[in-house]
Order: sequence, then C-alpha cells, then structure tokens
Amino acid sequence: MAFPRLKRAYLALLAAFVVGNSDDAAAFVSAQGEEDAYNLRVMFVNEFPDATIDLYWENHAYAADHPDRRVLEARIPPRGGWHASETFVGHEFSYVHDGKRHYVSPPPGNVNGEQFLMLAGDTPGFRVRCEVTVSSQQYMDYLDILVKPYWAPRGAARFLELVREKYYDGAALNRVVPKFLTQFGIAKDYFKRTKERELTIWDDFPMDIKFEPGYISFAGSGHDSRTTEVFVVMPGASEEQLEKFGENSWETPFAVIEGDLEKSALTKIYSGYGDMPPFAKGPDSVKIYDVDGYTTYLPGKFPKLDYIDRCYVVDEVGIGEESEL
Repeated sequence: MAFPRLKRAYLALLAAFVVGNSDDAAAFVSAQGEEDAYNLRVMFVNEFPDATIDLYWENHAYAADHPDRRVLEARIPPRGGWHASETFVGHEFSYVHDGKRHYVSPPPGNVNGEQFLMLAGDTPGFRVRCEVTVSSQQYMDYLDILVKPYWAPRGAARFLELVREKYYDGAALNRVVPKFLTQFGIAKDYFKRTKERELTIWDDFPMDIKFEPGYISFAGSGHDSRTTEVFVVMPGASEEQLEKFGENSWETPFAVIEGDLEKSALTKIYSGYGDMPPFAKGPDSVKIYDVDGYTTYLPGKFPKLDYIDRCYVVDEVGIGEESEL
C-alpha cells in the first residue's frame, strides 16, 4: 500500500535511517554505534517508482544453501509502500534491486525501540520537478530536485509524500532572500495547510553533511518541529552563512537542486519584498497560514510573489495517481 496519511503520526515515533549499499548509508550505520541486541520495531519503506521489493528474513541458523536460510517476510509495493516488522537489533534482512541483493541489519532505534529504514538500494536519489513562475509570474520555469534519502531519510520520505499528495501545488515562494535562502511550503488550501502543520516529524540523525548552495532542508522552530516548509540555500551564500546552516537540529539537507544554479529558476524568483518579519517586511508566515492568507493577504500586500505551479516525482509520471499530470 502507499503511505497512508495517518501513518505520519506513527512515523513521528520512529528514528530515521536509509538502507542501501552507498558510502553514505554505511556512514549512517557507523554513526549510530553498536549496542547489544534488543527487540526492535522497524518500518521498512519502499520509495522506488515501480519496483515491488521482496523483503527476506535471513536465518543464519541454516547454511547459505539451505532452503530455510532465506524466508520471504513481505512484499512491499512502490511509491511509499511499507511493512512493519517486529525484530531485533542486528538481525539481517535482504532484498534484490536491479539484480543485486542488498543486506539490511537494523541499527539501534529510538528510546521506544523503533526504527525507520528506507530500502533505497544503490540509487543516487529520486528526482522531483517543481514547475514555478518567475519574474513576478511573467514566465514559467522549473527546479529539478534530486531527493537523496541517505542524507536525511525522514525528511526525504516526508517531502516525497507531500509531493505525491500535491501539497506544494500552488504554494507561494514566500521567503526569497538573495545569497541566503528561498523558502516555501505553506499550502494554498487553508484546510490542508492547517491540518499538515500539526503533523510534525522527528529530526534526522546528523550525518555531518555540510550545506552548499542548492541544498534543501526542512525549516523548523525547534527540536522535532518539522512539518511542510522547506528552504533552498541560494547561490552566493557566504562561507560564514553556510557554516551556520545545520546548527539547528532540524536543519539537515535531504535534497539538492540539479544543474547550474546561477542560470536556474532560483535566481529569477521575485525577491524584492525582502526577508520575513522580524528580519524585514516581507510576507509573514503566520499571516499566510490564516484563512485569508492566499485570498487577501498575499495578493493584496505582495502581488509580485512567484508561486509553485506543481511538483511531481519525475519517474512516477504516468504511474498510478501521477497519470493525471
């Protein structure tokens, strides 16, 4: 099944992790340390666009060629499909993707003995395209985003979920500050943005990935506060500013803008209103969340803002719900 909306409340209880064969995934396991085996509740998630994953339980009590050595535990459908397993730290699972078998040993979870593992194989990431207006809605352009789940798996999974739900379609690019950041993520629909802002996710485990221009992270207001708003580091950000990104626990890059940033839509989005209060007099996020945020406040006070037209997972176009695109 695809990610059900109610599952986010459960995801908020899980510690995030991505499983594959990449150096980043291995580094994540190393960062968690080693502990004695104990019971563990694991949510395995499959974000591939069209590949069902057969997840096997590896029984090392038997020889490698014994028929009971590998037992099918679940078939996990694509596009946010999931399987919940009761296991223990260090137990080994496996799955095959692109003809290669990947082995998964769940690391320690959170204080509740829970863990979230994304089955990502060797993929470099999942591509999302956001079509946006630029130059005060005079033209259309786009941002190509590579979501890298092994950087910040919880953030990556949440972003992909919101994209599939078309949450960002119509959203304002409401905070645009050259050489600093561009921020968005307050839905156009009042009921949708009101509901989603109450659903927070835990911070990702730090991976010590240094921010660079084009990197994308969730915004937040405190520990475990991430909801829907994200920011993109702008071209020309100073080294001092790049060092400051990531000081807060919720600032963990989960994606990157592909291509030449200086020629991308990032540099064409209207930025004349300046930063948000109290730093400047640009659009106030609190007022955008109000019932008249998109009907009166933004068009009345900030008519030159640019907007996201739609976002979609590139490899899912024509598959399932994306066939409507």
